[in-house]
Amino acid sequence: MMLRIVLIVSTFITLSGCSDAAPVPVSECAKVVAHAKKILGDKAPSTADMTKQCKEASDEARGCVLTANKAMKILNCDM
Repeated sequence: MMLRIVLIVSTFITLSGCSDAAPVPVSECAKVVAHAKKILGDKAPSTADMTKQCKEASDEARGCVLTANKAMKILNCDM
């Protein structure tokens, strides 16, 4: 199970896509993380880990996560 989470997080960080999403500033990370946790459910990493990733991500990547409505779409974001 832990390996699965690590793979999801790794993919979450490395894949790119969703270029048509509106940019979201770092100040909106709480909203981005809450949305990602809702979509990923019990497969979501910890809030602390996701917040760190969000703060390190680009505005475009955060926008991509906010527009995702399925876990696989989140995995296509460049977080």
